[in-house]
Amino acid sequence: MLSHIEHLGIAVKSLEVAIPFWEEKLGLKCYKIEEVADQKVKTAFFQIGASKIELLESTDPEGPIGKFIEKKGEGIHHIAFATKNIEQQLITLEQSGVQLIDKMPRKGAEGLDIAFLHPKSTHGVLLELCENKNS
Repeated sequence: MLSHIEHLGIAVKSLEVAIPFWEEKLGLKCYKIEEVADQKVKTAFFQIGASKIELLESTDPEGPIGKFIEKKGEGIHHIAFATKNIEQQLITLEQSGVQLIDKMPRKGAEGLDIAFLHPKSTHGVLLELCENKNS
């Protein structure tokens, strides 16, 4: 079902302030900055092994990341898992009683098909499924 942790999503107030920590202090390289307008977010990606770190800066205080930071402050926002056949995974999860935020995948950063599972069904952790249909 799941192959690996695709990325950890970390909410930050400012990519401009956060990126230097990851690059200068931890030695990682930001390889891509991208805005996902419909999610009201700007992202920065760092590769580490088979996984990535995704920094998330809100482009609108009323967007999901803006609301998250307002309520909880900066920090881990979600864990994303790589999967195959995301549509079938969502059907199977919903049939087993998992509450879905997205019943159908949508386009996310880096062109991935993504869908979120509601934290009410995942013991308080926002989980994201990701499928790269281009690989």
